[in-house]
Amino acid sequence: MAMNPKVDAFLKREDRWRAEFEKLRAILLDSGLTEELKWGQPCYALDGKNVALIHGFKEYCAILFHKGSLLRDPKGVLIQQTKNVQAGRQIRFTSVQEVNKLAKTVAAYVREAIEIERAGLKVQFKKTEELERPEEFESRLAGNAKLRAAFAALTPGRQRAYIFHFSQPKLSTTRAARVEKHIPRILEGLGLDD
Repeated sequence: MAMNPKVDAFLKREDRWRAEFEKLRAILLDSGLTEELKWGQPCYALDGKNVALIHGFKEYCAILFHKGSLLRDPKGVLIQQTKNVQAGRQIRFTSVQEVNKLAKTVAAYVREAIEIERAGLKVQFKKTEELERPEEFESRLAGNAKLRAAFAALTPGRQRAYIFHFSQPKLSTTRAARVEKHIPRILEGLGLDD
């Protein structure tokens, strides 16, 4: 398949994970997916529907399958980024040697992800009330009836955005600081991005 010039430019700027990205890119392009740059990352789609993307972090790079929770994982390599991520799953790498070692597995998972997309399968998402709220937020809701009522009045999408935002940090102090910062917005009936 054709390489996207925007992805070429992205790879030229990438220092840390260039070799790993180039190997993952070759696997993805061999599968017949189209290549785009979305969210600042190389993204691979089937008939306009996102199947996978590759992205880098400080300690690892990864291929992310958008509907990864639907993939079988016989090799046990798929990782759920955080407990609140419902659909996406990653395979992480710290070297090009790891990518080479898992190349056949990655290609097989890409083929399965394409079949999932062709079949039109959908991820069954948890309802907002089923999501686990961080203790730092739960304790503030328990002690403040106005806050509890204001949060309940938000749309489910706004509630989910706050829950995900509050849950992301690893440190309790950071989670608590996020909660404190956004309490006035919740009381005003505003969403995270309003």
